[in-house]
Amino acid sequence: MASPSNPTLMANAIRALAMDAVQQGNSGHPGAPMGMADIAVALWGRHLKHNPGNPQWPDRDRFVLSNGHGSMLIYALLHLSGYDLPMSELRNFRQLHSKTPGHPEVGITPGVETTTGPLGQGLVNAVGMALAEKLLAREFNRPGHDVVDHRTYVFLGDGCLMEGISHEGCALAAAWKLDKLIALYDDNGISIDGQVAPWFVDDTPKRFEAYGWNVIADVDGHDTDAVDAAIRQAQQGTGRPTLICCKTNIGHGSPNRAGTAKAHGEPLGADEIKLTRTALGWPHEPFVIPEDAYTQWDAKAAGGAAEEAWNDRFAAYRAEHPELAAEYLRRMRGELPPTWAQTALDAAAAAHAKAETVATRKASQLALETFTKVLPELLGGSADLTGSNLTNTSSTPPLRFDERGAPNDGRHVNYGVREFGMAAIMNGITLHGGYLPYGGTFLTFSDYSRNAIRMAALMKQRVIHVFTHDSIGLGEDGPTHQSVEHAASLRLIPGLDVWRPCDTAETSVAWACAIESVSRPSALLLSRQNLPYAPKARLDDIARGAYVLAEPSEVGLKKKAQAIIIATGSEVQHALHAQQLLAVQGIAVRVVSMPSTTVFDRQSEAYKAGVLPKGLPRIAVEAGVTAGWWKYGCAAVIGIDTYGESAPGGVLFKHFHVTAENVAATVAKVLGG
Repeated sequence: MASPSNPTLMANAIRALAMDAVQQGNSGHPGAPMGMADIAVALWGRHLKHNPGNPQWPDRDRFVLSNGHGSMLIYALLHLSGYDLPMSELRNFRQLHSKTPGHPEVGITPGVETTTGPLGQGLVNAVGMALAEKLLAREFNRPGHDVVDHRTYVFLGDGCLMEGISHEGCALAAAWKLDKLIALYDDNGISIDGQVAPWFVDDTPKRFEAYGWNVIADVDGHDTDAVDAAIRQAQQGTGRPTLICCKTNIGHGSPNRAGTAKAHGEPLGADEIKLTRTALGWPHEPFVIPEDAYTQWDAKAAGGAAEEAWNDRFAAYRAEHPELAAEYLRRMRGELPPTWAQTALDAAAAAHAKAETVATRKASQLALETFTKVLPELLGGSADLTGSNLTNTSSTPPLRFDERGAPNDGRHVNYGVREFGMAAIMNGITLHGGYLPYGGTFLTFSDYSRNAIRMAALMKQRVIHVFTHDSIGLGEDGPTHQSVEHAASLRLIPGLDVWRPCDTAETSVAWACAIESVSRPSALLLSRQNLPYAPKARLDDIARGAYVLAEPSEVGLKKKAQAIIIATGSEVQHALHAQQLLAVQGIAVRVVSMPSTTVFDRQSEAYKAGVLPKGLPRIAVEAGVTAGWWKYGCAAVIGIDTYGESAPGGVLFKHFHVTAENVAATVAKVLGG
C-alpha cells in the first residue's frame, strides 16, 4: 500500500472523532484512540489488507482491538476507510441499537472481527485466528496457489498483558510459531487507577522474548514511519510471532489530560476539547472531517483491487483443484456436507442398536470417531486431559510443528493446562472460519473458561466444550474436582446449549446438535463412570432437549401416570429403577429424560406440555444443586446442595441419597400428600 501523504492529518481525524463521540455520548474512553492514532495510521494506512466493500472477504487480514474499551479507534478507522458505518452511527456512540456499542461487537459493526472488552481475550482470539490461517494454508494451499495467505494484527494495552490469559495464549502462539501474528502494544503506562508502575512491574519485552516471540522494543508510537518500519520488519518471516512495543502518550494532543488517568475512561469535557482542537491545529466542528482526510483514508479502491486479484488467483486454483476449492468455500461458509444429516442419523441408530454400557465420555469419543472422519473441519483438543476427556480419535492425530514452523496433519491440539486460553483460542478459530473447534477439560474447571464461554455465546459462535467428570460420580478426587453447581451455572449463560446425556444414543445426538448449532456454543457434560444404556422406543425427540423415555406400561402398569420423574445424565438410571420400584407398589410414573434443559426450554408450548402435562406432580433428580429445577413446577427435587466428599462414586451416591430408593420414596411421599 502507498504511504499516506499526510499521516498527521489522518491521525488527527481519529483523535477528533474519538473525543467528539465520547463527549456526545457522555461516556467512553478517548485516551487510547488518541494515543494509538499514529500506530493506526501506520497499520491501516500502509499495511492492512482489507476491503471495506466486502468485510467478509476470506483472505483479508484479521484485525483485533484487544483493548476494546478504545472502541472509538476502530469505529473511526472503519468509518474513515469506507465501511458501511456512516457518521450518524458515530454520533450515536454507545446508544441503544447503534452500530457503535460501548465495546466492539462482531455481527453488529461491519469490519469488527471479534467482540472485545474483557481484557486479554481479544489478544488470545487473535492467536486462534492466526492458528486457523496457518492450518488452512497447510490444508488447502498447493504449489503456485497460495489462496490462504493473510496476517493477523492485534492492538493491545497494559490491561491485556496484566490478565493471566495473555500468558496462556502468548506462550502457545510461540509454541506454534505463528509468524503471521503481529501484536502492537500500546505502552502508555496508564490504567484506570493511574500510573501502572507500582503494580505492573513486568519487563514486557523480556517476557515475550522468553516465550520465543520476536520483540521489537522502544518504538515511538507517535512516529508513523517508525511504526511502519517495525511492521515491515515483523513481516519478514522470522518463524515467530512479533510483539511491537510502542511508547505512547494516552490522550495525545490534549493539553491537560494527556498522560493522565483522566484521559482513560471519561469525556475530555467541552473546554478541554476546544483546547485540544487548537493544540492539534484542527479547526473543524465536531464530527466534521475534511475531504482531504477522507481521500487519504479511503481504502475502497485498494481493497476492491486486492480482493479482485485474489478472486483471479482463486479462479486459477479452482480450475486446477476444483474439489479442494469447493471444500474450502464450504468450510469458510460454515456449511456441513450434504452427507452430514444421514451420518448423524446413522451414528445415533448405531449407538441405539449396540446399547453399550460405557461412560458418556467414552460415548462421546465413539461419536467423535464417526464425525471426525466425515468432518475435516472438526479441530479437537484438550487442556492436558486427553486421556481423560477422550477428545482424540483415529482421524485427529496430535498437532505438531517442525523447526521451520510448518504444521503436520494433526487435528488434536494439546493446549496444556490452559483452560481459559483454550476457550478463547477456540473462539478465535471459529471466528476466523474454516474450522469447528472443540476442547476438553473437567467440568469443575469450566470456571476457568467461563468468561470465554460467555463471550462465545454473546458472539453467537459455534464452539463445543467437552466437560467430563461431571459429578460426584468421579469419586475419589473429592470435592475440588466434583462438580455440583457447574451444570446449573452453565445453564444460566444465555445462548449456551448445555447437554448432559445419559447414554451413547443421547451423547451421539448431543454431538450432532452441537455441530449443527451454527449460532450457539455448546457444552457437553459427560460422566467418568460407566452408565447403562437406557432403552427407548425412538430417537427422534432427543434433539428437542427432553422426551418421554418410559411410560408406566413399560414396567407392566396399565394405567395413566400419576407423577413424572425428570432426570439427566447419570441419574436417568436411578429414575428408571425408581419407576420399577414404584410399579411394585402400584404407583404409575412417567420418566422423562432431559439431556438439555436449554434446548427443551425453546420448544413449542404444545411439545413441552406433551412431555410435562399439567396436573401431574414432577420430581426432578440430578446429582447437583437443586436451584435450577424448581422452574419446572417440581413438587420435589433430589440433588446435592453441598460440596462432595472423597470416596468411591458408588459410595457417594448413597451418601448423598441420590439413589433409586430415595427417588421412589420421594415420589411416594409427594403422592401421599
